[in-house]
Amino acid sequence: MHETQTVQKDRVLVDAVRTSPVDEDLLRFRRTAVIIVVAVLVVLLALFLWRFRVDSPVTYKSDEDHFKYGSIGAEPGGSVFSPVGGVLPPYDIFRVLPDICPDKLPGGYASLGLIVEPGHDMPIGVSKRKRLGFEQVALNCAGCHTGTYRASPHDQPKIVLGMPAHSLDLQRFFDFVTSCTLDPRFTPDNVIGKIQAAGGDLGFIDRWLYRSQVIPTTRESVLRLRARVGPLLDGSVTQWGLGRVDTFNPYKAIQFNWRLQDLPRSELIGASDYPALWNQKPRDGMQLHWDGNNTSLAERNLSAALGAGVTPVTVDHARLNRVRDWIKDLRPPRYPFAIDEALAAKGETAYREHCVRCHADHRFGVDGHLEKGWLVGEVDPIERIGTDRYRLDSYTLAFASNQYTLYPHSEHQFRNFRKTNGYANQPLDGIWARAPYLHNGSVPTLRDLLEPPEARPKLFYRGYDVYDPEKVGFRSDVAEEKGRRYFAFDTSVPGNGNGGHLYGTRLPAEDKQAIVEYMKKF
Repeated sequence: MHETQTVQKDRVLVDAVRTSPVDEDLLRFRRTAVIIVVAVLVVLLALFLWRFRVDSPVTYKSDEDHFKYGSIGAEPGGSVFSPVGGVLPPYDIFRVLPDICPDKLPGGYASLGLIVEPGHDMPIGVSKRKRLGFEQVALNCAGCHTGTYRASPHDQPKIVLGMPAHSLDLQRFFDFVTSCTLDPRFTPDNVIGKIQAAGGDLGFIDRWLYRSQVIPTTRESVLRLRARVGPLLDGSVTQWGLGRVDTFNPYKAIQFNWRLQDLPRSELIGASDYPALWNQKPRDGMQLHWDGNNTSLAERNLSAALGAGVTPVTVDHARLNRVRDWIKDLRPPRYPFAIDEALAAKGETAYREHCVRCHADHRFGVDGHLEKGWLVGEVDPIERIGTDRYRLDSYTLAFASNQYTLYPHSEHQFRNFRKTNGYANQPLDGIWARAPYLHNGSVPTLRDLLEPPEARPKLFYRGYDVYDPEKVGFRSDVAEEKGRRYFAFDTSVPGNGNGGHLYGTRLPAEDKQAIVEYMKKF
């Protein structure tokens, strides 16, 4: 009897432990819910990681648009935890910087000489590419190699691709971007508010990322950048002015982390004009750059891209090569005004006697006509040409040696850079659109260049795009137009010397004018 009661008691206990059907349904629901939540978290994590790993440049069908707006890889890249490259803030921030600091840049980016086309939200020379989770912007080749001209102050500017950006104030551009980013007004609330006011569609996650990561990180990276290039922005060395850039000193600081403060002041004075980019195929093999420090077009292009902000990690070789292939056959613009053909014919005779040996003639790039023994594209020793030597001295043997360390053990490793002792003789194709003249842009017109140095302008204005067909160059007597001030170029300042290049300076005035007329045909 006692045993039977015990069995019944155990059965009651077992029945009590066994779950009811309702409990079993609830348990299954809970298990399913956990699986779904985990799956959703995994998907969200995957999407989150994908966002920060995607590398998506904007692609353009035409080579011209790719040149103007396409990426060459100068946007920041690498890892979100350790980004490299890129000297500009993300797109949403970049486009509202003028609204954050209107007193630092009244007139917006166009006031710096950047060219803005209708229908485009970024100026020519600024590319977009999605990297590290955000739309990023960067400079490309067109920023420094696209210019404009006008026949009169009342005309619309005509855009010429491949032309030196003679109106661009690149030094002030970098000064504005960095100083505004470090301004007390560059706060998360203000930046996000300006982005929203400008039509930016920032969701909750974007706003959180901007507030917690992007804006603080941008300030930190700009602080480091500003410390590196400080001597180039604080006014202690010769200002570049409109249409000029110091190619190699920012390169030393950003790519090689050199302390510019430790370099001789004279080495930091290296501003020179932007070169034209047309007819590059016949130039391959010539001594390139102003001082002829490289004979490889591919290396010259890659080095210039490094100057624009790419790094060995971020560079987009395919898109950079697309630019290279296009500029190989890019034709120089025809002279857009009338030519006195009879005077030009007289000028051709004088040009052949005094100029053609070093600079070739109007056929350069048309049929590849170069006679053996000519000095076109070869370095003229500084002692003979006698022009300002600061640009030559800013490119040092130590810097050239450092360039050889880039892209080690790859097909892109530099092998052709060298230190020279002069400036290379340039072909003169499209010379009318390459004013002002000499490597440092110290002579405003071709006619002025044929005068002896003591008779050349000592002080003139750079950056105005109204053309002077008589003297061949841009008008250099206009200090301001519609609130935009042009750069007062003082030839007595170190690096701005307008001496040397005495060829043709003793000719009669009528022969000089005839040579200038002939060069309009180049």
